[in-house]
Amino acid sequence: MGIMETERKTTGWAARDPSGILSPYTYTLRETGAEDVRIRIICCGICHTDLHQTKNDLGMSNYPMVPGHEVVGEVVEVGSGVSKFTAGDIVGVGCLVGCCGCCSPCERDLEQYCPKKIWSYNDVYIDGQPTQGGFAKATVVHQKFVVKIPEGMAVEQAAPLLCAGVTVYSPLSHFGLKRPGLRGGILGLGGVGHMGVKIAKAMGHHVTVISSSNKKREEALQDLGADNYVIGSDQAKMSELADSLDYVIDTVPVHHALEPYLSLLKLDGKLILMGVINNPLQFLTPLLMLGRKVITGSFIGSMKETEEMLEFCKEKGLSSMIEVVKMDYVNTAFERLEKNDVRYRFVVDVEGSKLDA
Repeated sequence: MGIMETERKTTGWAARDPSGILSPYTYTLRETGAEDVRIRIICCGICHTDLHQTKNDLGMSNYPMVPGHEVVGEVVEVGSGVSKFTAGDIVGVGCLVGCCGCCSPCERDLEQYCPKKIWSYNDVYIDGQPTQGGFAKATVVHQKFVVKIPEGMAVEQAAPLLCAGVTVYSPLSHFGLKRPGLRGGILGLGGVGHMGVKIAKAMGHHVTVISSSNKKREEALQDLGADNYVIGSDQAKMSELADSLDYVIDTVPVHHALEPYLSLLKLDGKLILMGVINNPLQFLTPLLMLGRKVITGSFIGSMKETEEMLEFCKEKGLSSMIEVVKMDYVNTAFERLEKNDVRYRFVVDVEGSKLDA
């Protein structure tokens, strides 16, 4: 990157410490390089990871931190080497803004598994400057990590797809679970879980939601289209489900037992972990051995998978269930998210918010 001749400032809302409280913060955007796209941000989804990062739950937060990795905006400037985008395009940016480009995952277009990947925020870019996220007026991103939002897709609906949507789509695609007729379970009905139900149903699956209470039963069955709803602590209902599912997507981000869900899987069934959990999980090995079952994990998705997922959602007419808020409500939204009080994703109307102090 070249040295900036004129500093270009922008304003976002940043956390300054592990309290996680966000407030206006003005900082310098990096220069738009030859392969870069400068984006005026329209809206940004709120992910549970934003909560973890702003509160330093993972012990690696750097402040000031502007969170947000479900970014949708309008291209306002492109570098001389940019061929995929032009000014006026509506585009999205997800969890990553960089990778090494030469490791085995990168060579396979699986940059989310690159050991040198660069996060959209709370990371350091190749120029040595901190990366900042989508709760801001603008951002500059390498064209590899920018995707076009399909024409006709509402921007606020597109935002959660850039993390929650592709996080579910990627393992279903990778593990050969896109074919119709499968029976799947979605454990946890939050931002990722609700997209799991919608995407799995659109693939032609019979979907069972497994939750901790009855609070979301009606929404899961009527609004999201799930076929079945089971409370995980209901041993009788769980026993009826034993050996019946091809996969369970586990979105729960807190410590929990795995055995109850392993018992639901058929021969060769897969328990796919997606929740970020700091404490070790345990299971009894015979539950795996006697059904050749698999515990595996999956992490967001590649740029190719993101593009594929967006087209899939457009083709199937899929949308997220969201609550749109202004930036001055973002701290309350974080508090509600911590209490699981959202149906099912907050999206910040950045364009329509007053960001300056």
